[in-house]
Amino acid sequence: MTRKIGIVCCSDGFNRAYEGEIEELHRILADMGIESVLSPFLYARDGVAGGTAEERAKAVMDFYLDDTIDAICDISGGDIANGILPYLDYSVIAKMDKQFWGYSDLTTVLNAIYAKAGRTGVLYQIRNVLYKERKQQMTDVRDVLCEGGDALYRIDYHYVQGTEMHGIIVGGNIRCFLKLSGTAYMPDLNGKILLLESRSGTVARMETYLSQLQQIGAFEQIAGILLGTFTEMEAKQCMPDIVQLVKKYVRKTMPIAVTKQIGHGTDAKGIVIGGEL
Repeated sequence: MTRKIGIVCCSDGFNRAYEGEIEELHRILADMGIESVLSPFLYARDGVAGGTAEERAKAVMDFYLDDTIDAICDISGGDIANGILPYLDYSVIAKMDKQFWGYSDLTTVLNAIYAKAGRTGVLYQIRNVLYKERKQQMTDVRDVLCEGGDALYRIDYHYVQGTEMHGIIVGGNIRCFLKLSGTAYMPDLNGKILLLESRSGTVARMETYLSQLQQIGAFEQIAGILLGTFTEMEAKQCMPDIVQLVKKYVRKTMPIAVTKQIGHGTDAKGIVIGGEL
């Protein structure tokens, strides 16, 4: 089955030096049986953005409204994705049986779509099919998009506190998730499993993020925590590590699980935001 996806850039626009990589992505996807259609707002112009917030949002909505498009995959990351949130039509998204995919800064969009439209999305960077673990990534992505399987979502994890938890997954990149705090786009945390991961930042930055989560009452509402990778902390072998930090902020009965397969690594798997775990 050939599938068709829309490729968008809701966060920081790409430098033109990435044109070759994006063309390769288009070719690799085609070899996988996935046709891709590119947004006209992929490349940065007049600064960091590939288009205005309204233009970037319209590119997303155009793909939602196109009946030939099966999924929408964002290939960006950075800082500005939350700018599009007021310009998405959540009433339309709620009616569409298609998922938005993205990672890092797209945490904002994924959680807003779940909060406002009740639709799931996939925390995953589809450009992973280009890199070191490309063979496995291509197999897993094709399984999900073309075969309706779940290979991309099968993750290994272990508990560091508690022995079980269940609920709907929200969260993602800790810095970007906190951009939603105090807005209409923050999902209800009651009974949820909070996924947290990060690329940059060491102990001090994680302390301030965890403090904010504590101060907005997140840790009193959630049913458990799933920790993905914390790239810079792990590379620098920071102590205390992220598990020790999180335990400072949550009750001793809070279930906490850890996985090395969700995060910014090019070997990362995907996870469904708004899906049951």
